[in-house]
Amino acid sequence: MRKTHILLPISLLLVFFGFSSCHEVEETIANVVVLNDLGSPVQGATVRLYAFGSVDEDFVGEPRFDTTAVSNAAGLVSFNFSSFYVEGQAGFAVLDIEATKASLYGTGLIKIEEELTNEATIFIE
Repeated sequence: MRKTHILLPISLLLVFFGFSSCHEVEETIANVVVLNDLGSPVQGATVRLYAFGSVDEDFVGEPRFDTTAVSNAAGLVSFNFSSFYVEGQAGFAVLDIEATKASLYGTGLIKIEEELTNEATIFIE
């Protein structure tokens, strides 16, 4: 009987710490909204997110990220960077944004923070 009184609290503590130490990695998402100069969403705009590895006056490195998608009816494009994130890494990336549709063009930047949904709005003119 006495062993049960000792083993039960120890077992409960082990179970508690076992489950609480599991950290589920959240998704790292970049959402870009493309709007025209009137503030209306632009459907069918091509959005490119990219970053170069290293840049100096004489040399531009290979692209570290370079991905493209097309905006939906709400002008939204969503990119999932979860596969690039390494747990414990400090910071993730700052990416350039290019958005085009026919003769309309816009640029911007988006800071990607790990395990968050990051958002940016681009106006194309």
